Amino acid sequence: MIALLFLSSGLFLGWSLGANDASNIFGTAIGTRMVRFKTAAIIASIFVILGAVISGSGPSQTLGRLGEVTAVAGAFSVALSAGLTVLWMTRTKLPVSTSQAIIGGIISWSIFAQVEPEWSILIKIVFSWFLSIILAAIFALILYHLIGKLVAIIRVHLFRIDLYTRLGLIAVGAFGAYTLGANNIANVVGVFVPSTELSNLVIFGLSVSAAQQLFFIGSLAIALGIITYSKRVIETIGKNVIKMTPQAAFVAVLAASLVLFLFTSRSLESFLLSRNLPSIPLVPISSSQVIIGSLVGIGFAHGGRGLQAGPLLRILGGWITTPIIAALMTYGVLFLMDNVFGQSVG
Repeated sequence: MIALLFLSSGLFLGWSLGANDASNIFGTAIGTRMVRFKTAAIIASIFVILGAVISGSGPSQTLGRLGEVTAVAGAFSVALSAGLTVLWMTRTKLPVSTSQAIIGGIISWSIFAQVEPEWSILIKIVFSWFLSIILAAIFALILYHLIGKLVAIIRVHLFRIDLYTRLGLIAVGAFGAYTLGANNIANVVGVFVPSTELSNLVIFGLSVSAAQQLFFIGSLAIALGIITYSKRVIETIGKNVIKMTPQAAFVAVLAASLVLFLFTSRSLESFLLSRNLPSIPLVPISSSQVIIGSLVGIGFAHGGRGLQAGPLLRILGGWITTPIIAALMTYGVLFLMDNVFGQSVG
């Protein structure tokens, strides 16, 4: 029962992630009025659960190596603080990085518990944040030109283009939700994997590990956040950063989803390593950052016209302050748990 009580902060973080990050998957589709919110929420909820359970192990292991929070009270403090930070940013309608919030919390826990974090892992994660933004912008720029040329060559009727675009937005939205669940479930329950003791289950002959059980519970919380509270941030992504056409919306989500996939896929990593090629690190990256990178790439495709500097600067400010706020809040919660409630935090 105590373990479930502590796990509640992870579920709260998952709800906050769903409320904030669903906009990164379907915000552009809803902003261009090509997909209804209800339809998008249902599709995103289903595929985020599938992605978390089937493909969520890679980024979670990397996050665990950064700082293994071995006490469940410590994991509770980190997840609660990250969740409150993301909720605060969601209420200000800013798409922020849950990855940055949880990393800020883990570093704060390492300082409080006097545990040396794995700095090489931290450097890899931070480098991946910058790399993911650049890749998203490049992918979006290339895809925008390719799809524009393809449409011009095929000369599809306007009504068919509209239908194909709607179907395409739904398809890439489902793919994006899958990759969001696979990559970002590490942020939700990754800190609980070392400290939560769950037995493996066998369901219809299939073995379900303790980690997969946590991934499933956490992904349900993400889905609930998508359904109940994600509309607030969708307006920022879908309307305020850049004026979008339906085709541009499709490109933005496809580019962002491909980048999330690159940083999540164990199969791709194994394929590259088997051929002695450099691999993409399996780390939790920010879906908010990659979708903004995609939108900027589309803006560059238009020569920079249409990009709204004001909203972009506000979003950038949110990215800078998120890990700082999460770290400070985590330290305060850890102090209370250790000195007031007498719970060992690590």
